[in-house]
Amino acid sequence: MRAIPTSTDFDMSATLRILDEASGHYLSGSKEDEAIQLASIALLYIQHTRKLEAFFQYNQEFSAPSPHVKVSRDFPTQSDADAWLAAGNASHGELVRIAGQGFQAVLLPTGRRFLRTPLPEELGPPRSK
Repeated sequence: MRAIPTSTDFDMSATLRILDEASGHYLSGSKEDEAIQLASIALLYIQHTRKLEAFFQYNQEFSAPSPHVKVSRDFPTQSDADAWLAAGNASHGELVRIAGQGFQAVLLPTGRRFLRTPLPEELGPPRSK
């Protein structure tokens, strides 16, 4: 499992070069190119506003698996989960297990979706520091 980067080992220049290279694989102005450009600008903004340390602290909290994750429902198949979601029974952010994998129900203006959210047991044992 890859280590979660921290502000002390983060190389902004290298990351921006990687994003620039990645954007070269897409047509200029495409959704993918725009998303990569926005990610680059967001990183520069975080650095400019001196929030890089706070961002990496948030990233650590966001990425750290919690042993106290509560799965509200367990579905044997994707079709079972999709039917439940379509029926309007999901709360935004609700965590469910579908065929052994974690997903979060999200309620977007464009409709209800499942966002892949690995469960702690999918990520393996916690890393030692």
